[in-house]
Amino acid sequence: MTNFELKRVVVTGLGAITPIGNTVSDYWESLLAGRSGIGPITLFDASRHDCRIAGEVKGFDPVDYMDRKESKRMDRFAQFAVAASKQAVKDANLVIDGSNAAQIGVTIGTGIGGLKVLEDQQEINLTRGPDRCSPFMIPMMIANMAAGLTAIQLGAKGPNSCAVTACAAGSNAIGDAFRLVQRGYASAMICGGTEAAVTSLSVAGFAACKALSLSRNDDPLHASRPFDRDRDGFVLGEGVGVLVLEELEFALGRGAKIYAEIVGYGLTCDAYHMTSPVPGGEGAARAIELCLKDAGLTPDRVTYINAHGTSTGANDPTETAAIKHALGNNAYQVAVSSTKSMTGHLLGGSGGIEAVATVKAIADSQIPPTINLDNPDPECDLDYVPHRSRAQAVDVALSNSFGFGGHNVTLAFKKYVE
Repeated sequence: MTNFELKRVVVTGLGAITPIGNTVSDYWESLLAGRSGIGPITLFDASRHDCRIAGEVKGFDPVDYMDRKESKRMDRFAQFAVAASKQAVKDANLVIDGSNAAQIGVTIGTGIGGLKVLEDQQEINLTRGPDRCSPFMIPMMIANMAAGLTAIQLGAKGPNSCAVTACAAGSNAIGDAFRLVQRGYASAMICGGTEAAVTSLSVAGFAACKALSLSRNDDPLHASRPFDRDRDGFVLGEGVGVLVLEELEFALGRGAKIYAEIVGYGLTCDAYHMTSPVPGGEGAARAIELCLKDAGLTPDRVTYINAHGTSTGANDPTETAAIKHALGNNAYQVAVSSTKSMTGHLLGGSGGIEAVATVKAIADSQIPPTINLDNPDPECDLDYVPHRSRAQAVDVALSNSFGFGGHNVTLAFKKYVE
């Protein structure tokens, strides 16, 4: 039994840089409009690749958020993290200074980290020699640096960590931050997920393991199609989503606005296969069930689920089965949508931007759609909010994230009530 007095934890700030908008407002507007951010790859020459499309962030300039010299010592994934964290802290109107810095921490997850720096430096190593490699290669590459650099930039001296659980990393980071605030280790946490893995080696590797969509290079807007019977793999994306979580009394004491309350965190492992989910979704179902138990919620309370919804043959029917197992007959009363249909799959960043969308659904009473759901897979028979967003009050919402290695995470948010 815990000796901690569990605190209520609320969401007070949001930040996002995504393939469909570099601010939360632009991202959310694009989601509700059903706007796809998938297009031809421009970040490298993809002409020799079987997959030549991705969800790239457009028009991002790190100098809008940090000194140019500092930005050149960060991989793109860390630049994203620092930028979105500054957005979120500004949105929360949270001032970090000597009076509170030790009680404000950072947890930012990533699936891969600084892969582009590693690729570039290996090329230098092979062509120009090992003595020409950058002294910043290691600190730019390592996955924890997004959280570390964010703390440096913001002066946050509290708990600091990095979840590296593949496509569940962002959600694990948010859940871990929730626990830290809930149990009194921090008054506030800056948390989320970031990724910048649209690189030649990454695309080659994902294509080789048959994970990517390969049939719609000439029709990128329709390539990501979760729960559709004609899906043929996910589309790689990049970006970041960040939340500011605060202990309720800390937030109220400084007059913060509150978007929603975070109330549950469930995590499990399939212990089954490196890349494939266990058939029937037993592990994912347990994550949902544990999350609801942690939140003290029954299945009939759930209004909306932001699905992992990758547009792969394995995930979509497995996740559908998991939702039905965990929620029972209530599964057919719940709106379920995959925003990856518009952003692509941000790997470790996906849990971050999807948590932002989940919180906004509660705050704005709007549910984003699943676009490109033209021919539903018969195995996927839930209400996936096809094509168009839906105006609907959302009391309780879940966000699912599942990663290679069998990682399963579900987060629960609900409308804040005093």
